[in-house]
Amino acid sequence: MADITAQHVRQILAQTVGPTPWYANTFPSVVSKSGKRFTWNYEGAGGPVAHVVSLSAEGDAGKPILGLNAYCRPFEAAEGRLGIWCPEGRSLRLACFDLDEMSSFDLSELAGWFPQSSERMYAKTAPVADMEVKLDLAAGTHKIEVPEALQSVAEIIAPTSYKALGPDDPAFALFVFYLSGGLVQVLPQRWFTASQYHVGYKWIPRAARDPDSQRIIGECYGVGTFLLEEDGCRLERWVEKTAQ
Repeated sequence: MADITAQHVRQILAQTVGPTPWYANTFPSVVSKSGKRFTWNYEGAGGPVAHVVSLSAEGDAGKPILGLNAYCRPFEAAEGRLGIWCPEGRSLRLACFDLDEMSSFDLSELAGWFPQSSERMYAKTAPVADMEVKLDLAAGTHKIEVPEALQSVAEIIAPTSYKALGPDDPAFALFVFYLSGGLVQVLPQRWFTASQYHVGYKWIPRAARDPDSQRIIGECYGVGTFLLEEDGCRLERWVEKTAQ
């Protein structure tokens, strides 16, 4: 296997989507099936819609069609559709929207919605597909029911918190979705434990697969970038450490 360098990892992670609101600059360009273009808008750190990221038609930032609370990640779906995955209680939720069918709303509606709701996303138009996968799945590969609108989506690597029963148990996992095959692979990060890291302050916001080696690389906030062993559960090495 060719050496995976820090520069190589930086290039891959630069194209890897991270969670709202911190990684909004990594979000993909959004174009509907009809060719309509949309833009992402970070609504700022203060005010009634603080930390919200909204999606609106190009040139119409005040009339969003979608609002995202913290920890949401968008992904491209087929036929001009937009997918979003996010934690929802003790599950991971994956939803898919038809952009040409979505209705706009006043930004002020988000001010009253998110403070009173546990949901991570807001839209006037229901998604064309919506599914949840429980976070208490054991390590290994599991069969899941996938709506048709999501079945053409490429691999999604979803980092998420994972219930640890003790200080040496994994506190984070990667849920690797193979939606076309109706499968999810659960990879507990056996190196990421409360005895080794300050869980909560340290966390994994994003991970990706190196297309050359097929190994998983990722970013651990406050620590650095990493390369996993072939099993996807153990740390092979830190590629680059974050300056403290």
